[in-house]
Amino acid sequence: MANYIMALDAGTTSNRCILFNEAGEICSMAQKEFNQYFPNPGWVEHDANEIWSTMLGVAVEAMNRIRATAQDIAAIGITNQRETAIVWDKETGEPVCNAIVWQCRRTAPICQELLADKELAAYIQENTGLLVDAYFSATKLKWILDTIPGARQRARQGELLFGTVDTWLIWKLTGGAVHVTDYTNASRTMLYNIRELRWDKRICDALDIPMEMLPEVRGCSEVYGTANIQGVEVPVCGCAGDQQAALFGQTCFEAGEAKNTYGTGCFLLMNTGREARRSANNLLTTVGWHCGDGLRYALEGSVFMAGAVVQWLRDGLQLIREASEIEALAASEPDNGGVFFVPAFAGLGAPYWDQYARGAIVGLTRGVTRGHLARAALEAIALQTLDIMACMEKDSGLPLTALRVDGGASRNNMLMQCQADVLGVPVERPVITETTALGAACLAGLAVGFWAGEDELCSLWKLDRRFEPRMDEERRAALLHQWHRAVKRAAGWIE
Repeated sequence: MANYIMALDAGTTSNRCILFNEAGEICSMAQKEFNQYFPNPGWVEHDANEIWSTMLGVAVEAMNRIRATAQDIAAIGITNQRETAIVWDKETGEPVCNAIVWQCRRTAPICQELLADKELAAYIQENTGLLVDAYFSATKLKWILDTIPGARQRARQGELLFGTVDTWLIWKLTGGAVHVTDYTNASRTMLYNIRELRWDKRICDALDIPMEMLPEVRGCSEVYGTANIQGVEVPVCGCAGDQQAALFGQTCFEAGEAKNTYGTGCFLLMNTGREARRSANNLLTTVGWHCGDGLRYALEGSVFMAGAVVQWLRDGLQLIREASEIEALAASEPDNGGVFFVPAFAGLGAPYWDQYARGAIVGLTRGVTRGHLARAALEAIALQTLDIMACMEKDSGLPLTALRVDGGASRNNMLMQCQADVLGVPVERPVITETTALGAACLAGLAVGFWAGEDELCSLWKLDRRFEPRMDEERRAALLHQWHRAVKRAAGWIE
């Protein structure tokens, strides 16, 4: 009897494999970081082959830790860093260049050209739910086809395939037999029409992208193919981009329910039900998931730098030795000492969408300490989230009553308390904070009958801690005022 669902979580800086049992508990986990490449300022790349090899390695390691065999695995679910673009040879499986990561800003000039065509830019927003930005896959793919010699012609001849990381992993797992993506990842490419549920020919033509290289779009919870593990064919049958997977894993099944994931970036999603609501406040309309009785949509706000801020304090400034030290350092001071940190290292995401903003630390005096900087960094994560939620409430007409949280940084109690304080609503952290992987596991498990339905999944969600807001309104208003002054200082820095 198969006892586990295997979730493959392809993150931005590391890959993880988690084995979940029928109670939704983590039985085994393995994780490995992979290399980040920064060949030019603002450029971020990954080696697609390294993504695959590290994922394969952690899958084996997770199984070995509990002596699980292929017969113990009921299904494989995949969740992934979204928007990252990979192009590879259909026959050899060899990528034509490094993967261009979602954080990469190299295609900002292409986006400026698209934005100059106001009719096309409006069409893109209306039909993809996205704003024209280098964040998304479309201009990354165009850059590859424009830059790699012969790539566009080879793509037209059917020799090259495009995919986001989910597509790449499914293709590798199935031995090159299956070239698919799911609705959630497709909706993040800026090439997919989320209203008509098809690749959009007008956008592909505008970017000169051959549609022959695009994957088939499938639901989030269905069998795509099988992976041969130890001679056993294991179904690959669940897939969702990391943020949508977390929304599902947090069991935000009702319209108006929201979650925030604190990873490399910070991503806030609200379920809007069966309606694709266009944002009037610079948020994104995206597919939430497709499972069972159809499609669910979501509003999303993306913060580019969250956990990455702590990584920078560790690796760039060497302010701390381990990321876990940030909470104690921040707690060494009672407040931020007047310091505000705007971590716009790769521009500002929602609701500003400023590709030319850059990081800024303002309010420095001789009395500022390491603790003040650490506290300002944590506050920046919470304040960026507040900016998004304020827009989300306006767009949805639904007031937030609580925020469910997950991701690595959600284990930081000071950050979670700060988040509750600035939002003015409770923050709920579940026992299982690996809800991105759990969401992928749930989607895969539903496809093979491992779990019966949404009611059973809701019973798996358990509260670890609820953070109640404690900050008075006067102090909160002053904090927000200074924060927005700091954001203006960082805006449009690159000329």
